[in-house]
Amino acid sequence: MIHHVQLACPRGSEDLSRAFYVGLLGLAELAKPLALAARGGCWFNGYGAELHLGVEDDFRPARKAHPALLRPDLEDLAARLTAAGYPVTWGDDQLPGLRRFHTEDAHGNRLEFVAPTT
Repeated sequence: MIHHVQLACPRGSEDLSRAFYVGLLGLAELAKPLALAARGGCWFNGYGAELHLGVEDDFRPARKAHPALLRPDLEDLAARLTAAGYPVTWGDDQLPGLRRFHTEDAHGNRLEFVAPTT
C-alpha cells in the first residue's frame, strides 16, 4: 500500500496549489505537522489518495513521472479542468478496463486520472 505520493512545487506557490487541488480537484487540505510546515508546500487528501506538494528550490515539473488517481467523476473532472484552461489529453485506451486522461497541475506536473469502464 502507498501512504502518499509527493510532487514538487516552487517555493511560495501554496495558494496556487490550493486553488488547483482543493478548488478544481475537490481534495481536502491536510494540516502539515509543525516540524514540517516551515519547509513550505502543502498536503491534500481525497478519493482514496494523499498527495504532498513539497518545495524544491530548483523546481522543474515532472513531465513523465506521475500519479494515476482513481476518480468516479472522470467526465465532469475533465470538463472542469478544460474550462479552467488546463490541458486534457484522453488516453488511447491501451489500458483494458480503464478510461483515462492526462493533465498537468498548476505547476506543470503531469497527473493521470482513471476510471473503470465497467
